Order: sequence, then structure tokens, then C-alpha cells
Amino acid sequence: MLRATTVIRRSDMTGKIAVDTITLDRASRWRRRVTLKTDRGADMLLDLADATYLADGDGLLLETMGVVKVIAAAESLLEIHAHSAPQLARIAWHIGNRHTACEITNAALYIQPDHVLEVMVIGLGAHVHHVTRPFEPEGGAYGSKGPLQESHHGHSHGDGHRHAHDGHTHDHGHDHGGEV
Repeated sequence: MLRATTVIRRSDMTGKIAVDTITLDRASRWRRRVTLKTDRGADMLLDLADATYLADGDGLLLETMGVVKVIAAAESLLEIHAHSAPQLARIAWHIGNRHTACEITNAALYIQPDHVLEVMVIGLGAHVHHVTRPFEPEGGAYGSKGPLQESHHGHSHGDGHRHAHDGHTHDHGHDHGGEV
């Protein structure tokens, strides 16, 4: 079985030749210790010191000094367009206010399918298309792309604050940069 203990960020992959690849959806790219199967069918133990987000293009350094390249799997997403940049920014604000993972490009926003959010953004004037593509959402102000960014009510956060949305107000905190 292959064993990987180090992540090589895609910016440091220049000149490295991958001996294999591993294709993972976004949820599967937040890892610490797990057995995975590479795209060529090899069993691999990912054994990292901390829970780490694996971005598309990152490499996993094997004990044998080989590298397995991470590929972001295509997944079902909502592609959101608007008539103007200010309108798209306003829609992005509403999505962010719901603590929903969102990929931001020059022309569109991408989120995982959610009927309630789809109705909301259409109500805000957006055009929504169902697409299949890799998902690489924003990491947030503190860089995490892991579960801390996933959902509003299912997260564990450290230092608290109070805010309101959807007609209710509540306290919750944010773990700014900590690992799960």
C-alpha cells in the first residue's frame, strides 16, 4: 500500500511528475487520515499530521518520493449569472450570509445544488444553470476550505460573535484558522 504524509501545494508542483492521480470531489478533499484508491487502482494511505484541504493540482508526496496528483472531480453545481457586476456582488453577499461554500469567477458564482438558495437567487434576478464541473470554492477570510465553511448550523467555531439573518439573531463563533 502506498503511504502519503505530505501535501505539495500546486504552486510547488512545477517540475514534479506524478506517478498517479487521485480524483476527489470537494467534500472528499478535506482529509487527515484515510485509505483511498488512486485512479490507477492502487490503495493509498493518506496520513497527514493535520486535517488539510487538498486543492485541485496539489500533490501527495509518497514515502517512496513519488507524487500522486490531486484532481478535482466534476460535480453537480448551480451556475449563477446576473445582468451586472453589482447585481452579482449582491447575490454573492446573500449566499455568503448563509455561510454557503461559493466559487467566484469573473462571470458567475457556483454553489452546490440547494433548492431554497436557487429560488432565493432567482428572486434576486439571477439566471441559474445546472452544470457539472469541478468545485473550488473560496476559502474564506482565514483560508480554510474545509468543513468550517460548510454550513451555518453544523459548524464548530471558537471565538463568538452575534449576527442576524433570515429573520433571526443568534450567537456563534468562528475558529479563525484552526484545524478540525
